[in-house]
Amino acid sequence: MAYEDPLAYALGLEGVALLRAFAGEYDREFVDARVAEIRRILTDHAPTGMDVEHVDTVAGYGIWSETYDNPGNPAFDFDEEIIRAVAGTLPPGVALDAACGTGRVAAMLVDCGHRVIGVDSSPDMLAHARNRLEQATFRLGELRTLPVENDEVDVVVCSLALTHVPDLAPVFDEFARVLRPGGHLVIADVHPEQVARSRVPTIRLPDGAAGRVRSYCHRTGDYVRAAVAAGFAIRRCDEPVVSSPRPAATTDLGPWDAWPWSLDGLAPEAAQAANAGVPSMILWHLELLDR
Repeated sequence: MAYEDPLAYALGLEGVALLRAFAGEYDREFVDARVAEIRRILTDHAPTGMDVEHVDTVAGYGIWSETYDNPGNPAFDFDEEIIRAVAGTLPPGVALDAACGTGRVAAMLVDCGHRVIGVDSSPDMLAHARNRLEQATFRLGELRTLPVENDEVDVVVCSLALTHVPDLAPVFDEFARVLRPGGHLVIADVHPEQVARSRVPTIRLPDGAAGRVRSYCHRTGDYVRAAVAAGFAIRRCDEPVVSSPRPAATTDLGPWDAWPWSLDGLAPEAAQAANAGVPSMILWHLELLDR
């Protein structure tokens, strides 16, 4: 159970902004404004925090499955280019969509000419995937124990899933097991800097209580160490940054489902400074070396 307090979030933004100023990115006027704003926030604002339950992927995505494909998920804007750049340039073969969800990526892989296997731990997400895409084969399974034979696939894609895994090493070992030597692996996920800011999925539990899908902050080096140990060579790594306009100042917290994004307006200048240049996603293309 986590406790999310908008006041704490706003003060955290101020702290990150002040650290960047301390490192020389901003001037004395900026620092003075931050300190004054902190005093104002502490004096004027007394928002009430909320207890938030962090649930596993089966429970979380079971709830989210009904609305997962709705417009507005910004992460969907980033993975298609690298997936098509890899899968679309390979000869037609067998492709695995690991943690396939509703089949969004599986559809891309079919469009690239591959025979597709989709694996997910959520029966609800798989039901949507099967309805969406008759051309693919979908199987219930975990990333740590994929229901796929050794050397069965030519390319593996795993999008928006590894942040929900506590330990990357066993998953990369599974990817290496199911890939043929020389096979390719594409990973797209929320950047660890965003996970550290709690910018992870929100859900409403059956009783209406607040919940988030349990997520872990894997640093870039964590991916590298797990991949290299499993026998992969790194072919590409991108960390795209999206420039966002300064949020409008407000004291309106917005609905909890919009936290923490809606809370940036509590300290807009600090939010802009704290988030400037922070990547939104981390994208990988790896190739399995010959055993």
